[in-house]
Amino acid sequence: MIINGIRQTLAVLSLAMLPGMTSAQFLQPLPGAAAARPSSTTTMTIEIWSDVVCPFCYIGKREFESALQRFEHRDKVKVVWKSFELDPNAPERSEYDMYGMLVSKYGGTREDAKARVQGVVQRAKTVGLDYQMDKAIIGSSFHAHRLIQFAKAKGKGAEAEERLFRAYFIEGKHIADKTVLAQLAGEIGLDKAEAEQMLASTAYTDAVRADEREAQQVGVRGVPFFVIDRKYGVSGAQQSAHFLGALEQAWKER
Repeated sequence: MIINGIRQTLAVLSLAMLPGMTSAQFLQPLPGAAAARPSSTTTMTIEIWSDVVCPFCYIGKREFESALQRFEHRDKVKVVWKSFELDPNAPERSEYDMYGMLVSKYGGTREDAKARVQGVVQRAKTVGLDYQMDKAIIGSSFHAHRLIQFAKAKGKGAEAEERLFRAYFIEGKHIADKTVLAQLAGEIGLDKAEAEQMLASTAYTDAVRADEREAQQVGVRGVPFFVIDRKYGVSGAQQSAHFLGALEQAWKER
């Protein structure tokens, strides 16, 4: 369920704020990575498995971007966004809001639920994100991922990822609504009519499912999950300093 994502992200928050950890502890060899070789000697590929309804995925995006800006070889880094659904069985729109979902899952009052979420909201503020969790419309992210795959094919994957995050966490838009998605597509420079036609079909379903199968093969258990050259993994919304250390270490070991 979507609420499992909140549980995951609260756990990530605890991990990310532990003192005294070094970057090496965040650069985990992937299964079978010993035999892996970079596909390019000049470009480092970073694949990011993420869900646009995952609060720490947006935070992690900001932390990673901050690290990348300070990375000496940033012009030789290729970022590829990958689809991951926290709840593949979610309805297009839940009967609950964010707090109602928490109450239904854990019990307690709405005030208790708001207290749970407040830590995530405060963490988001540290990277300049003003989460409006009371406005979030809980539901499926599947069609949003299809739109991202469509945008990737048009060279607009990063723009789609950012726009959908903002739409969900800050603007309270219903990102399972195909009309809303087509509008967002137009806002990032895609052809709105073409996006509408795509969303009305089953196009890019296979691309979403392929990413999700790949996540299982790579060993992704939660998101955000960053894979460097298919050799190393960095899990969670770590501080930018940890991401920078991971980038530097991975580059030296290429």
